[in-house]
Amino acid sequence: MARILVVANKTAESPDLLEALKAKGTEHEYVLVVPAGEGRLEKAADPDAAREHTEPHLHAALEKMRAEGLQVEGSVGDTDPAAAVQDACNFAEFDEIIISTLPLRASKWMKMDLPSKAQRATGLPVTHIETKQSD
Repeated sequence: MARILVVANKTAESPDLLEALKAKGTEHEYVLVVPAGEGRLEKAADPDAAREHTEPHLHAALEKMRAEGLQVEGSVGDTDPAAAVQDACNFAEFDEIIISTLPLRASKWMKMDLPSKAQRATGLPVTHIETKQSD
């Protein structure tokens, strides 16, 4: 059984991400990290509000994943997605990272090349899943 870090924000509740995780296997243990808030300004202005804004989104995604038989736990991470990946990997061991983003034209994470940064920072294999934003 592999332990897999899943990093998603706007796509955390996406059916595309859910299907990709189910295809990977329900026997794995998943850890979902959703970076806090929508950006650095929100975090700088009020870090607690950024966390509070993100928690319902995290819980909804976890509920959907668990309803499909996935073994998943989750947490709100740093607003900076690269820091959220690094923090998660500093406190737990993972076999793989899955990063879920919006399509390239709309994804801030792809513009910063988060999958490559995560792979270089952790040495772990990284899978990128491009999804639509969940409704």
